[in-house]
Amino acid sequence: MNPEKDLFFISPLDAPLQAYFDSPDREDYFEIAWLKDEEPIHFIKEGAPRIKGDWLYLIPANRSPRPRKSGKKGTLLAFHKAVLDYEVKEFTLDVIRLFLGKGVGGFSTILLEEDMVASLESILRTIEDEYKQQQKNFLVLKALLKAFLLKLMQYKTLTLTRQGLNEKRVYHFLLLLENHFREEKTVTFYADKLNLTPKRLNQILKQKTGKTITQLLQERIVVSAKQQLVASAKTVQEVGYSLGFDDRSYFSRFFKKMTGLTPEQFQKQAKKRIFPV
Repeated sequence: MNPEKDLFFISPLDAPLQAYFDSPDREDYFEIAWLKDEEPIHFIKEGAPRIKGDWLYLIPANRSPRPRKSGKKGTLLAFHKAVLDYEVKEFTLDVIRLFLGKGVGGFSTILLEEDMVASLESILRTIEDEYKQQQKNFLVLKALLKAFLLKLMQYKTLTLTRQGLNEKRVYHFLLLLENHFREEKTVTFYADKLNLTPKRLNQILKQKTGKTITQLLQERIVVSAKQQLVASAKTVQEVGYSLGFDDRSYFSRFFKKMTGLTPEQFQKQAKKRIFPV
């Protein structure tokens, strides 16, 4: 056995992989599939956002069938389960826990945040460079793989902590939105209040709600506009003014863009439904 050849396999996901996929020994390999700027390939519960980004699929050995990932942008890194025979028992158990996941699929999925992408990419590029060498060094490959896996374990622990924190941030954002959507329509205002950059706040909201700050803000304005157009005696201009629109025509254009109807058309249709002739 050539350990460098038989214990590791690395390839772009969009390269011909059929020989590897058809290998009778494939189930003996742990697989790390890194999808770059792709939508998830696993089942997402109905209504949950399908976020495009850097997805990691950690598929343990002896797991079949495996999610279909060929043809996607990204990298496949596979290592034989025998690699773990050289490790201490505690590390091997940590690796198995990392890969197993909690879902019915029997594998783990991780949506990487930007700070982690750069860190992991650096290690992966080094692994690839060593793998391409004619005289591969098994000990170097094993050490680099271990560094990659340890970084993933660290990240997964950090992610669990961040998820709780990010849920609180979403809650506080929604409170801010409810109190200020009429007069504050800039992304910067809400990000500053939460001590986050606009980009980071958008990432959190997109991950948790499937929508950006601007989308949530616009939707809240439309809900209030509809309520006032139907349930109050205000004119269209007064409704727009109450929501921070000084220009009636600008409010009308915004409302039509969001709903497909002018404020007057919406008001007429809504009142027909409430008070049919």
